[in-house]
Amino acid sequence: MLLVISSSTSQYPTPAWTAQKKGSKKKKLSKGKLKANQTEKKKTVRAKPKLANNPVAKTEGGTTLVVPQKETDHRWGQCLPEEVLINIFEMVVIQDGAVPFLCRVGRVCRLWNAAASSSVLWRKVTVGYCWIAPGKSQLPKTEKKIKETFNWLAENRLSQLRSFSLCHWKNNVDYAVEVLSQFCPHLRSLTLSYCTGLTARAFHIVGLHSRSLQSINLQHSEFQVEGLLEYLENHGSQIKHIWFTHGLKYDRLLTAITRGYCPDLELLEVNTNLDSKDCELPVCIQALQMACPKLKTFRMLNVRPRHKTVRTGGDSTSGFPLLEELCIATTSYSYLTDRDLWDILFGSTRLRVLDLRGCSRITPLGLAALPCLELECLFWGQYFSSHVGLSSPKKGIHMVTQKRSQTLQQLDIVNQLFTEEDLEIAMSYLAQANERDALRSLNLSGTRITPPALRTVISQVTALNYLNLSSCRYFPRGLKRIYRGQEDIQQLLDKLE
Repeated sequence: MLLVISSSTSQYPTPAWTAQKKGSKKKKLSKGKLKANQTEKKKTVRAKPKLANNPVAKTEGGTTLVVPQKETDHRWGQCLPEEVLINIFEMVVIQDGAVPFLCRVGRVCRLWNAAASSSVLWRKVTVGYCWIAPGKSQLPKTEKKIKETFNWLAENRLSQLRSFSLCHWKNNVDYAVEVLSQFCPHLRSLTLSYCTGLTARAFHIVGLHSRSLQSINLQHSEFQVEGLLEYLENHGSQIKHIWFTHGLKYDRLLTAITRGYCPDLELLEVNTNLDSKDCELPVCIQALQMACPKLKTFRMLNVRPRHKTVRTGGDSTSGFPLLEELCIATTSYSYLTDRDLWDILFGSTRLRVLDLRGCSRITPLGLAALPCLELECLFWGQYFSSHVGLSSPKKGIHMVTQKRSQTLQQLDIVNQLFTEEDLEIAMSYLAQANERDALRSLNLSGTRITPPALRTVISQVTALNYLNLSSCRYFPRGLKRIYRGQEDIQQLLDKLE
């Protein structure tokens, strides 16, 4: 284990140099100022007797009895049952993680060490960049300690490991992945965030030993694409969740997925760095639908998908029948049209979450035509568009609320320039819904909502606990803010009336 020396001078018992005190030299006394037999009298201060802090108890006869107070017992942690300690440690692990908490409490005493060694507490572990200071090179001695520590953890603590995350490692990534694969047979989820140096050998070792692996997250990490492609070709049938970052080298992964390497894939997320200039991602939706019919979550974050067609001319008749979440949010402009959205969702009758933030070409008519009868969350705000406030007023939001009012729980139409009349009709449909406790969040920031139209919906919807009215032009300055909780929203309703 690594040791940390708290102070560079703590090993010396006394300081090497001490400054002289002022007034240490005796002053010479001149003759005649003091008599020879004159001496200074020192004042003696008597110590006050300490009062015993003993509780006093009175009896029926009026006599008092002094009850001696026992010293505080600091050994309570050594008397608890091991099962109780494990439950306490588990609550801390859920909130703060297993590392370094369990490593520290295991050094308190033998009982705590036994409790901290329980395999139940080591099922989800995250290891960050904590070995050397950022910007400094890694010495061979430090690298040896890292490998020994990681190897000891894998052999003695991680036998029941299910989920592991490695963050901000620039060295020894291959070694860590190989050790985990050999000593953690139950590993299901592997996350490498902002790591570099993962080679094809590590993917080969993972394929040999990690037969239970179902989730791979490689976002913002550098790795050999050929190694991952070979792994997916041989073992892609067991993978259900994949996260990766868009890039010229890594776009080949999406091509491999569309070829059927992961037939049981349920989650696919592709993101990009915010400072990336090229955000276009060529994707053949039709081929992806045929290759991944079990897909439930499909996210393309800050990526502009560019649709490709299948040369063979085969038709996908089912689309994504199990899809529950689609996210195509972007911080820049988007090419997505109503036709593109329909090609993705024409068979997704179970869709619950639809995130189209930044997709300015989507129209209310296209949203109303979707066959998503169980839609609960619709995010359609224009947060990052440079043309916000310059476009002409739009109409049609009432068609969306009319069709989705029974199931809609969250609605976000930030900076959507619908007319006042259209918003009033849309709010009336939300207020007339049979399920009064369905709508919980309403974001109207930057819209032309009027006080009468808002009063209609918040007076009828009883479960609303989030309301955003910032930058709404028809409200006075004191009311343009975010409201949280039903009590806060009720106070707003009182002011509107």
